[in-house]
Amino acid sequence: MENATEPPSPSPSPSTPYAAGTAEPIYIHPRREPFEHGLLQITKLIFTDGTQTLGPIKDKLLSLSADSAHRVNSKSVSETLQISPDHARLVLETVAAVLHNESDPLVSANPAEVDSVGVNVFDLVVFLYIQSYKRLLPKGHKDSAAVADVWPSTSAFDGFLSALSPLQLVRSNSRRFMPSQSDEEAHQLSYLQKHVGNILSLLADSVEGEAEESLVLSMEKFEHLGYLIYFGEKGSERTPLSQNAPFFANSDPDMPAVPVPAAQVHDWLLQNIASALERIAERASAKENGLSNVSDQDIPMTDVSTSPAKATPSSRGPSFIEGISKSSYVRHANDLKGSSVKVVNCHESVIYILAPLRYATVYGCSDATIVLGAVGKAVRVEHCERVHVIAAAKRICIANCRECVFFLGVNQQPLIVGDNHKLQVAPYNTVYSQLEEHMNQVGIYPTINRWDEPVALGVVDPHDSLSHPAGVSDVQTESANRLDPDQFTYFLVPNWFEAQQSGSTKDNPFPLPDAYMASQHKNHKNLVEIKQILRETELEDSRKRELASALHVLFKDWLYASGNIRQLYCLQGE
Repeated sequence: MENATEPPSPSPSPSTPYAAGTAEPIYIHPRREPFEHGLLQITKLIFTDGTQTLGPIKDKLLSLSADSAHRVNSKSVSETLQISPDHARLVLETVAAVLHNESDPLVSANPAEVDSVGVNVFDLVVFLYIQSYKRLLPKGHKDSAAVADVWPSTSAFDGFLSALSPLQLVRSNSRRFMPSQSDEEAHQLSYLQKHVGNILSLLADSVEGEAEESLVLSMEKFEHLGYLIYFGEKGSERTPLSQNAPFFANSDPDMPAVPVPAAQVHDWLLQNIASALERIAERASAKENGLSNVSDQDIPMTDVSTSPAKATPSSRGPSFIEGISKSSYVRHANDLKGSSVKVVNCHESVIYILAPLRYATVYGCSDATIVLGAVGKAVRVEHCERVHVIAAAKRICIANCRECVFFLGVNQQPLIVGDNHKLQVAPYNTVYSQLEEHMNQVGIYPTINRWDEPVALGVVDPHDSLSHPAGVSDVQTESANRLDPDQFTYFLVPNWFEAQQSGSTKDNPFPLPDAYMASQHKNHKNLVEIKQILRETELEDSRKRELASALHVLFKDWLYASGNIRQLYCLQGE
């Protein structure tokens, strides 16, 4: 094999920041969280006219803010945006889940304090502006015959004809129709490139006595752009956004830099976005040309049909767990780098992620059980079929799923969006030794569990670029039903996964509702009685063998029907 040579890096903008003490440029990146977890399917929050409507809304919110901190509560948000109080509260919770500034009091507020703390008006305005963002359209599948063979008819559930069906993902030899992380980053940067001027105008102040179009941006207002963008590379510390800007860098906190013209900030951002887009294009071209030693900002993906999958960590992006098929798979905190995980394209498997996380995404999985340890910001489950998700989390959003059951310990109401069918919700149903420790680390309250209060938003996701069949928009989103208490069972995390872990959690930290507790007591009582009957029944040896054989057959049938046979396969491999 010939030695591959790395192509020259794209020339950075003259105003591109450089890493301290080096000649290495650091590039601008979009924050993924607002685009992945911070979009709400509420029509009244989507403004497509740029600043025309949002400008007056900002002014009204500022007039309602209580003090110089520019914070408003859910009542003010409800009145200004003309949405229900419940939706206004949902807006505050969503901003808190994706906010860039960890020191903001809304981020650390407990559920009872969210409304009294309120949201910063400028963070809210940036949140509202990007509600118009459309997600990247998946690429067409390269093997239409394989698609037709697996899923021959158009389905409203699948959205993009049938290209996102998990059943197709099992059979197909490629995942290329799914946008890569680089594709999504380029798409988000292109969106910001187009709209950053409007966003700046909403953050800027008019110069008194100057022409109306003369706007300046203070360092404080500039930092609100940190909701959308940051500078940094793998392994680097994220510094305040203003410290990467030549017009604000090294300013004394006690004597902030003077405001600068918004047009100057706009030009600087456009230059940096253009450099970042050029870099992404160069890297994509290098990969297509087979230059194997070109490091990619993307997380490498594994292919279901060609190699065993494994978690691929990154200190900047999420860890991917992809392509697990017909097996059990476990990851602890020390197996993961970073605080986000994406479980993608996993089928007929049991996935254990026993770690404290900030964000988690489950996408395109089928016939699987996925245990998420403790997720302090948000979980998103999308395009899954017949999946059981067990999650202790601050919040969860479920989109375009079918025949799934969610065993939840959640502090906020579950969101149900898109086109879903036959979903069920149930109380949290497992435990592992470090669970409470992990929940404490990420701020999940075991005394609050709103698993049974799902909120269903409209059926057509306005942020989804997928085409939907005619008439779908007239159908209300199907919400989730509560699992029948008689069907509720505890899920056991195998002890061999805990061999190297220590913790004090012995029982489910989320109290079980009375109906489910009564069902568990009834099942336990029935089991004790059956055991007693079997002990006391006198049978001939031949009849005992017949009974044992019948029980063995029934147990085997249950193992296959429930999917728990995979656990035995995993044990055999230990």
